[in-house]
Amino acid sequence: MRILFVASEAYPLIKTGGLADVAGALPVALAEAGEDVRLLLPAYPDALDRLKDKERGAHLGDPIGVGEVKLINGRLPGGDGPGGDGPGNGVPVSLVHCPPLYDRPGNPYLGPDGRDWPDNHLRFGLLSRVAAMLGVSSETGMARPDIIHANDWQTGLVPAYLRHWGGPIPATVFTVHNLAYQGRFPGETIGPLGLPRAYMSMHGLEFNGDLSFLKAGLYYSDRITTVSPTYAHEIQTDGEGQGFQGLLRARDKDLVGILNGEDDRIWDPAHDPDIHHPFSSARLSGKALDKSDLQREMGLEERAGFMLFGVISRFAEQKGIDLVLEAVSDIVANGGQVAMLGSGEPALEEACRVAARSHPGRVAVRVGFDESLAHRMQAGCDSLLMPSRFEPCGLSQLYALRYGTLPVVRHTGGLADTVVDAGDRENGTGFVFWDPNIAEFQGALHRAMALYRQPGLWQEMQRRAMGQDFSWRRAAEGYRRLYRGLI
Repeated sequence: MRILFVASEAYPLIKTGGLADVAGALPVALAEAGEDVRLLLPAYPDALDRLKDKERGAHLGDPIGVGEVKLINGRLPGGDGPGGDGPGNGVPVSLVHCPPLYDRPGNPYLGPDGRDWPDNHLRFGLLSRVAAMLGVSSETGMARPDIIHANDWQTGLVPAYLRHWGGPIPATVFTVHNLAYQGRFPGETIGPLGLPRAYMSMHGLEFNGDLSFLKAGLYYSDRITTVSPTYAHEIQTDGEGQGFQGLLRARDKDLVGILNGEDDRIWDPAHDPDIHHPFSSARLSGKALDKSDLQREMGLEERAGFMLFGVISRFAEQKGIDLVLEAVSDIVANGGQVAMLGSGEPALEEACRVAARSHPGRVAVRVGFDESLAHRMQAGCDSLLMPSRFEPCGLSQLYALRYGTLPVVRHTGGLADTVVDAGDRENGTGFVFWDPNIAEFQGALHRAMALYRQPGLWQEMQRRAMGQDFSWRRAAEGYRRLYRGLI
């Protein structure tokens, strides 16, 4: 099958979050399974710099009136095995080159002021339109795909363009990574995007008076996927549907949850170049040394007896960061430490800094994104905290399991699908609580700290966690079955 995989970011070309990990790994797994896959994303400066074997591709004219567009073709970096610079086996990549829209430094979605770029509707409308063009045109020098797999709101217009143009078109799959991000813009923006005004209706793109890229993907795609089975169910409920639950219930037969994977060539404690002391489930001694290194790096007291909790997350209410902050004093009082890495809502960033100043040597925070430090935290922490109010899939808990860093999670979305509570003595891999309140969260923390004081049982659960199979190879098989059903 020929598959065009469209996303707004992909590791290691450009990354702001979990979508990049998915878009950098799933196409690789599909290619390794024998599929003909090409990745399409915008030509951000970082992506251009990191693209391997660059060459000029097709000229596409000026599809939405903002400037000339061409493709820059190349390959995904990587392919050097464990410890390489990426996951790739040289998966083909096409970058949509349009300097007026993409030649900007820093974050691909936000300007220097931390606000969305005001022309994001054009930036990601163009990405969607080019993907659709590749699906119907034979003048690009590339074979037409059988499947276009679009991801999140930034690519939601792909099936809308194809449906508008009509004729022989590829099948479309639209994956929702987080329903809360809806790509909403004023209704009049439909004009510059080249879609008919008739599409601005409840049976189309319109959502509460706005144009919603996300709704376009949900409404016009042939199949909808989410990144975990539980999340596929949750988003059809009034509590989690974000206003789209009626549409999703109506399309229940077209909706499936396929659990994300983790790239076990990048996230492998036995061959991780970012940690100083490799370890495995058979030889855990290196993990204790990594913990000492991390305590030193983060400015925490170097004491093996302190249980070290890690947070690697966007600082957002969705992620339950407020619950972590509320629990910090209790963790410290019970002989624990907390190391936090992430960025997000300014008020939460400052609250994390205040917590670190209030508990020197016991709480530390690094505001920002640091991929290398994230690896060292997974290796050095004893437990990872993910008290999310909702979590479509989550990847950090998969990495934590791989590194024997037993997660404390709320029973929601992909967290519910991947972490088994320690109460199941034969299958437990972490600590699960149900309601997003401080009492339940602290109850799970206390259970974790109690088990940590029993090294034999703790290490038994670490080895069980490290033996779980959440590889992308398994996830890719689910997508291959979905694709085959469509064509």
